[in-house]
Amino acid sequence: MTPWNLLALPPLPEDLLRHLLAPLGDQVRLRVPATRDRDALLAALPEAEIVLGDWTGTLTLDAEAVRAAPRLAFVQQPSVGVDGHDLDALAAAGVPLANTPGVSAVAVAEWCLAAAMSLTRKLGAADAAVRAGQWPQQELHPRELSGQRVGVVGYGPIGAACARLFRAVGCEVSYWTRTPREDPGYTDLETVVSGSDVLVVVIALSEQTRGLIDPARMKPGALLVNAARGGVVDQGALVEALRAGHLAGAALDVFDAEPLPAADPLRELPGVLLSPHVAGVTSEATGRLVKATTDNLAAALSGAPVEAVLNGVSPVIRRKFSDSPIA
Repeated sequence: MTPWNLLALPPLPEDLLRHLLAPLGDQVRLRVPATRDRDALLAALPEAEIVLGDWTGTLTLDAEAVRAAPRLAFVQQPSVGVDGHDLDALAAAGVPLANTPGVSAVAVAEWCLAAAMSLTRKLGAADAAVRAGQWPQQELHPRELSGQRVGVVGYGPIGAACARLFRAVGCEVSYWTRTPREDPGYTDLETVVSGSDVLVVVIALSEQTRGLIDPARMKPGALLVNAARGGVVDQGALVEALRAGHLAGAALDVFDAEPLPAADPLRELPGVLLSPHVAGVTSEATGRLVKATTDNLAAALSGAPVEAVLNGVSPVIRRKFSDSPIA
């Protein structure tokens, strides 16, 4: 069989990509864009039959990119988030897009719990004070996480894992998700936002969730933990809520602009834990991600249904042109 043209967009060396995709054997011919920019992406798309997505969101498939890819039959996104891809344009072209749900659930949930504990116990401030030669045993005023009301916004695999971990340390957990549930833990968004001592945000970014969380509506003295996407929380309003003392602190793994710009006021605010979008990056989660990705690609090549298609297209991948060139 003529190998499928697979265009790989992750920001990894080509040799490493070949190593990771070695289980696919000679069923694919791997290609990468000449450079990591939009022009190179558009130039590489006409021959692409399968696209392995870029988890950084730098190279994405919008409507113009989809039009540039007449042979495209399948997109595998090696992440949970798919923001930047035009799911409707892909669906209209008959191209299924799949992601890798759940692979980072444990990692992200552990980060959220660790971040909440760091904020409540004032670990960052304590570390900085001791390093500066101080010994503020009576000044930090930490509090216990156990017994706090924790609200989780988003209840996919990550949200469910967060709820389990926070309940395990004695927190009272409620959650909101866009699909109402017959579950005692489910409640409306306003109640979750305004009634939580710790608000944990792990919902996917979409046009419906952009700017979903207004920190001004949170409980005075509450803590915000965001491991979703920067755009889900109104970042400008967050800065104002922290400056005004409305919130006691925030732990942020994601931002409107990444890397966080040097002049961003979040860098200077006390009580803010900053993290470089690594909540889901552990060796264990990476192993699960690679396996889920290669398993789905292998299924696509064999004619078996792929898992986790998000845009409503058939999960059975069909080649568009049997004479696909491989030059």
